[in-house]
Amino acid sequence: MSVPVLAGVTAKTITTRRLTTRVLCSGPDDGIPVLFLHGNASSATWWEENMVALPPGYRVMATDQRGFGEADFDKKVDATRGTGDWADDAVALLDHLGIAKAHVVGNSLGGVVVWRLLMDYPGRLLTATLVDAGSPFGFGGTKDVDGTPCYDDFAGSGGGLSNPELIKRLAGQDRSLESPYSPRTAIRTLLVKPPFIPAREEDLLSSMFTIHLGPQDNPGDFVRSPNWPYVAPGVWGAANALSPKYAGDVARLLRAEPKIRVLWVRGSNDLAVGDRAVSCPGTLGAMGLIPNWPGLEVYPPQPMLGQIRAMLEKYTAAGGAYKEVVIQDAGHVPFIEKPAEFNAVLHAHLAGG
Repeated sequence: MSVPVLAGVTAKTITTRRLTTRVLCSGPDDGIPVLFLHGNASSATWWEENMVALPPGYRVMATDQRGFGEADFDKKVDATRGTGDWADDAVALLDHLGIAKAHVVGNSLGGVVVWRLLMDYPGRLLTATLVDAGSPFGFGGTKDVDGTPCYDDFAGSGGGLSNPELIKRLAGQDRSLESPYSPRTAIRTLLVKPPFIPAREEDLLSSMFTIHLGPQDNPGDFVRSPNWPYVAPGVWGAANALSPKYAGDVARLLRAEPKIRVLWVRGSNDLAVGDRAVSCPGTLGAMGLIPNWPGLEVYPPQPMLGQIRAMLEKYTAAGGAYKEVVIQDAGHVPFIEKPAEFNAVLHAHLAGG
């Protein structure tokens, strides 16, 4: 399903040494490069308004990442590499386009890819922007700001946590509001702060329906665990790639050179990424929504914001620099909810302000 694009945006099919995918482009080919990376269950479509809002002189790209949108369905995410496939794909795209360095902007899952780019390819980045990004330690299964796992097998993270009703409704391209687990309900209650409704909600839904579904895609595979909530990560797909089991040596960020200026911008009402995120098993267990929760000492809500802030403080102490900006009355996608505020902050960051 091809999703319509805004005026000023061109959709291209590009084949790099790693992946064939859809890339949305705007601005002059000789402009300063900016690469946008989307979040989970979405695609490049989610960035279009921000792409066309950039000042003249920027060459802007947003790509459908592996496992999403019009990326080659046969190219799977090897979760045992963590976010390595996505980071390598992004750099392969820059190589294909002849771009030596680019500003990179990532939301949610895309923000976790930005963490990996900062670790593996800092020399290819001009600046980095984390937009309601996930923790550098991944999603689920860690208990403190140092990313200590709750269990040795990282139970409580990976593909076994996906909501089967949401997956079913994504597969059925359900546009209704009849279920609390429909994609449209997810947009209106989890991704934005109610009562906001995105102007391009239909296109955003169409984008969500292009997610790659299956045991090697989304939700991916999992293994049974004796540890609560009794599932541990498998080896395929996005959800497993975001498990802390595969995050690797996160301290590489502190050793990487050169150090890049980082902007961390987030919505004040983000329910998806927070110290008590509603999708975190620890939060749901504490609320009594997942039975047999073992308690705060064993599996507390993941302190996602605390983990991000602690890592960025260490990054600064190691010679880097970061700025945190909180956009009030916005949820997980402030670039859609409060575009004027978000764009002002992003443009200043790109310009060196």
